[in-house]
Amino acid sequence: MTNVPSAVEAEYSREIREGLDPAVLEVGPPPIPELAGPWRMRLAQAEGADLDLIHGWMNAPHVAPYWDQAWPRERWARALAGQLAGTYSRPFVVDLDGEPFAYVELYRAARDVVAAHYDARPHDVGYHVAIGDKDRVGKGIGGQLFKAVIDGVFAAEAECARIVSEPDARNEAARRMDVKLGLHFLGEVDLPHKRAALFVYPRTTADVPTLV
Repeated sequence: MTNVPSAVEAEYSREIREGLDPAVLEVGPPPIPELAGPWRMRLAQAEGADLDLIHGWMNAPHVAPYWDQAWPRERWARALAGQLAGTYSRPFVVDLDGEPFAYVELYRAARDVVAAHYDARPHDVGYHVAIGDKDRVGKGIGGQLFKAVIDGVFAAEAECARIVSEPDARNEAARRMDVKLGLHFLGEVDLPHKRAALFVYPRTTADVPTLV
């Protein structure tokens, strides 16, 4: 299996592309979970209304400081296309009661820079979320979405035993949400693009990882 990025895949730079165990590379892309109502989660498209929506959310003042991806529309088009073309991550738009609510990325944590900081397994799934509607931030709805995604991922992929969350260490709201949901705090770690608070939601207590 080759691990050489295509032009569109290369736009997304968190993926580790060298020195990975073959067992990690053999695992396919993250699953597409089916969420219970009132949620709907679907793959985001790299053009049209989805692109406009995600570009707008990522440039919003309540999102940009924590994601650091307030990119031009054209760069977001390449980033979304890269995710859809590869097997490392998948971009999603999540609707709440029929209205666009959030952008979610699921990624293979064992193929991500975060894997250098804990004992990652091939099927671990990482989670990123940006809530687009500022009026709904801080009201507990983001936590409800995360729990729905956790349940959906575990139901969709029996081999996945851990969901990884690594919000910006300064993002107190995200950290409080992870603690409230019962994620295990492993510690703060330095990633190439940020200092992160590393949390993990294990399927069982035996699946709680350790920092390395």
